[in-house]
Amino acid sequence: MAADDPVGARQGDPSHRRSDRAARGELALLETLDNGKPLTIARAADVALSADLFHYMSGWATKIEGNTIPISAITSPGSEFLAYTRKEPVGVVGQIIPWNFPLLMVAWKLGPALAAGVTVVLKPAEQTPLSALRLGDLMLEAGLPAGVVNIVTGFGDAGAALAAHDGVDKVAFTGSTEDGRLIVRAAAGKLKKVTLELGGKSPQVLCKDADMDVAIPGAANGIFFNQGQCCNAGSRLYIERDVYDEVVQGISDEARKIKVGPGLDPETQMGPLTSAEQHDKVLGYLSSGLGSGARAPAGGGRAGDLGYSVQPTVLTDTTPDMKLVREEIFGPVVCAIPFHSEDDDVIQSGNDTNYGLASGIWTRDISNAHRTAHRLRAGTVWINCYSVFDAAMRFGGCKESGWGREMGHNALDNYLETKSVVTHLASRKPVRWRGLAWPRHRRHYQEKKAP
Repeated sequence: MAADDPVGARQGDPSHRRSDRAARGELALLETLDNGKPLTIARAADVALSADLFHYMSGWATKIEGNTIPISAITSPGSEFLAYTRKEPVGVVGQIIPWNFPLLMVAWKLGPALAAGVTVVLKPAEQTPLSALRLGDLMLEAGLPAGVVNIVTGFGDAGAALAAHDGVDKVAFTGSTEDGRLIVRAAAGKLKKVTLELGGKSPQVLCKDADMDVAIPGAANGIFFNQGQCCNAGSRLYIERDVYDEVVQGISDEARKIKVGPGLDPETQMGPLTSAEQHDKVLGYLSSGLGSGARAPAGGGRAGDLGYSVQPTVLTDTTPDMKLVREEIFGPVVCAIPFHSEDDDVIQSGNDTNYGLASGIWTRDISNAHRTAHRLRAGTVWINCYSVFDAAMRFGGCKESGWGREMGHNALDNYLETKSVVTHLASRKPVRWRGLAWPRHRRHYQEKKAP
């Protein structure tokens, strides 16, 4: 290990690395068994990003600080004060996480909370509790004091009780917008602090000058990754008319190449949806759209006869009023929608949604890319890429996609209160000059300058 290798330095001695690899493998397996996602993806994405988030946030635990403020104290002339702020833990935090990224969402929530010094009651989704429970065991084994992190399983009523409990000072929730509204109502009685990371109906804008070798597979990954069960899934793909047919063909080819199968099969690229309920919901959206005139050049139904798999689906001939264009499907379904280069309707169409979580732009024109990014109402805009996340980069939405931001050092503020402290140090007898009071240390100045 090189002396200047910070990642290697973090990993420590060989025995630590062996233990770390074993824990990562176990957590990845639990994610696949619980959620259905391919084991290869659980290892490379979910577990790796979770570990990175904890590493990143642990570095901030010793860097939480306030400020010393020179106050003017205009109501107390001649007095001196020491004024400063300090950051303090908000108290007991209730955290409720979803089933699409069970382990990663635990990390997004627990990482900044533990760095801020709060205690947590965490409720995992009833469909996918295993990785959270195992992570709790690992935390105790690593020496985290009992009672700092408390994991409670249960159905929606358990989450509602947690949000409403008088002993909870703050609630952090990730899930659907509908459930987010319920959380806000439950927390309103005691005016608890609330952060919400909710749903999305994210647009991708693909221009005719885009690098198609990058844009077509990139846009496909933006919707089909994690079986489309991503809050930021790029499910509305706006394609410039001149290249519409080419892109639809390319995205359809990408969809047909995806190997759908069991998550434990090393050849699987897309696993089943997480539950029968979600499977039926996605098929219901497909049935509604196809029955209303949409066409499916790729996919359009369930994949195979067993399990909860759905074919990666590309839809054309949709209309803006269709449910599958307006509502969050949370499955591997993209609507391909043409736009004309000579008009500006693509911005209006992209923003024509109750959500504002994420968006993507595919173009070689960097000026156009940034102009479009500034006008799209979304918490994150990806240019010539999609679903690029980092522990240091904030993530969250506007409109009905939530309140506040996850990740980045500002996420610590979700779990901190700022206290102002003002101390009186001394008073000086003021000197009167033309009816104004001045401190005595300014007398020399007054005697020289006074007419």
